[in-house]
Amino acid sequence: MGFHADIIDFGKGQPSLSLLPVAAWRTATGDCLARGDAGLLQYGADEGDVGFRDSLAQFLSRRYAMPVTATELVVSAGASQALDLVCTRFTRPGDTIFVEEPTYFLALDIFRDHGLRVVGIPIDEDGIRVDALQDALVHHRPALLYTIPSFQNPSGTTMSAARREQLMAVSRTHDLLIVADEVYQLLEFDTAPPSPLATYAHSARVLSLGSFSKICAPGLRLGWMQGAPGVLHTLTQSGVVQSGGGLNPFVSGAMCRMIDLGLADTVLDALRGVYAERSAVLCRAMRELLPAVTFVEPTGGYFVWAQLPAAQSAAELLPMAKAGGVAFHPGARFSRGDGFAQQMRLSFAYYDVPELEEGVRRLAQVLAG
Repeated sequence: MGFHADIIDFGKGQPSLSLLPVAAWRTATGDCLARGDAGLLQYGADEGDVGFRDSLAQFLSRRYAMPVTATELVVSAGASQALDLVCTRFTRPGDTIFVEEPTYFLALDIFRDHGLRVVGIPIDEDGIRVDALQDALVHHRPALLYTIPSFQNPSGTTMSAARREQLMAVSRTHDLLIVADEVYQLLEFDTAPPSPLATYAHSARVLSLGSFSKICAPGLRLGWMQGAPGVLHTLTQSGVVQSGGGLNPFVSGAMCRMIDLGLADTVLDALRGVYAERSAVLCRAMRELLPAVTFVEPTGGYFVWAQLPAAQSAAELLPMAKAGGVAFHPGARFSRGDGFAQQMRLSFAYYDVPELEEGVRRLAQVLAG
């Protein structure tokens, strides 16, 4: 068949090595170092370098089609570190938090590390169900709500504009902190999703998390937090941030050059094109070879959320799939309980077209028994 990989792992939610912008990064870092600014190798400001935040604000203003200023931004070492910092500063062990059901499984691990009690709020095709959120607020006083509004991980769902407005109204009424993981916001294939929840940062308690992991390269460990000054101040008063002199001064300096030279836009636009193609290939192969598996074709992001035929458990299928040379994440990993047993998350980000098609063929053979 021309393939030597033991397992084609659809669980890999990361870009392939061929997509990592080595040449662009070499140009940006070379340009950065040629300027001779030794300050980039020194401790930095708690909020992050103001020059980088200015460039990032301009980049986001363009890509979000909304005004963003440097004062709304604090540099992070990626969305995972930002989420951990949010838990450190806004929660205490034993607190209750709300998450979407299903949600990003490694976020659940971060919440577990902080000793938080997690309550799931169901979603539908328009995103988090605000009626269920309001019902839950009758019984709980959560420290925050964690949501992935656009191209959600794992479901691929995008919260509608109307649902976003309703969520913000609930946030204002209950003084509820909304932590919006918006790392997929800029990865649409064709039509842009509704404006990010960052839009509401000055009218509700919203903290938006962004990352260059999904739109440039994960190994940079560079992202940002966007919010109102009071929320950001709470974050920058962290002992880790203050002791470390901010986060990633050198990497943010090089990324500043990536943005200013237009390379960040070029890289992002190229990624969107590749992911759109890979998503279409994966979905076409699934329709042809897995007719009993149901799914909604994504319009952006990284993932297809697929449902197996009745009474088929994804967790029970996985060992057989691995023996057949293919893997995925079972749906139960994305639940704080025991839900989504029939679901599986497939990522199209890591593999090119031939591997995606071969992976689906292998999965079809396993399901055929």
